[in-house]
Amino acid sequence: MAATLKVTHKAIGAEVRRGTYEIIVDGKPAGSVEMNDTIEIPVEPGRHTLQVRNGRNSSRTHAFDATDGETIAFRCTGKSVLPIFLLSFVVPSLAISIRREQP
Repeated sequence: MAATLKVTHKAIGAEVRRGTYEIIVDGKPAGSVEMNDTIEIPVEPGRHTLQVRNGRNSSRTHAFDATDGETIAFRCTGKSVLPIFLLSFVVPSLAISIRREQP
């Protein structure tokens, strides 16, 4: 039985980077998620990496462990505090943040 990776693209308030986000699991495209939407991706049990991209903008790569039948949930957003937002123009991997949600 596989585990489920659940990625939600949601921000509280206004978000500048509102486009479709591409989901990268273990370095390979695994789907995409629109603003205020959620995608569920089956993953094999074990250690995986997750990254979210939108053109040149991306998140940092996050590692996670999945066990059989588990749902691992993340929320991604392009919203950030002003200094990080401005720095993301020079360091594109700061443009999108990913946070793991607790069940």
